[in-house]
Amino acid sequence: MNQAIQTGKFVELTYKVVDRKSGHVLTRVEFPLGYVHGHTEILAPSVHAQLEGRSAGDVIEVAIDGNQIFGPRDESLVFTDRIENVPEEYRQVGASILMENDAGQTRSFLVTHMDDETLTVDGNNPLCGREVVFTLEILTVRDATSDEIKAGGAMAAGPDIDPRLLRPV
Repeated sequence: MNQAIQTGKFVELTYKVVDRKSGHVLTRVEFPLGYVHGHTEILAPSVHAQLEGRSAGDVIEVAIDGNQIFGPRDESLVFTDRIENVPEEYRQVGASILMENDAGQTRSFLVTHMDDETLTVDGNNPLCGREVVFTLEILTVRDATSDEIKAGGAMAAGPDIDPRLLRPV
């Protein structure tokens, strides 16, 4: 008998996020992502709510309005600078740069554009201003071990997943 997802269950799943307007796949996690339901929120709360009661083998779609989760785009978080002012390791589209403001708060910025003279970074969550659909395939549902509950997920090392796409900023 298949176990249902509920608090204390270890869940493994894969997912993709598709922009509803364009149909483009924005991100895809094909390596199983494991977490302990009710102990670790790795996805938006509305996605976790839709997973509740589901079983291994289920495939679900959850529509999300990025503005509700991450807020509207803030154009004051988009900066362009001369490329020579940017360290070499950040000179590629898709690079993530952690910046700190005068109050000591940090925010991750993503390099979104680069040409021969300038580089543009954006501190908005990549899902801001978008309506997206999460398609999730549930692979495993079982009782979590006490070690998994303490760790919040699988004990083995997994893929390096961009947290900006998983959680609100």
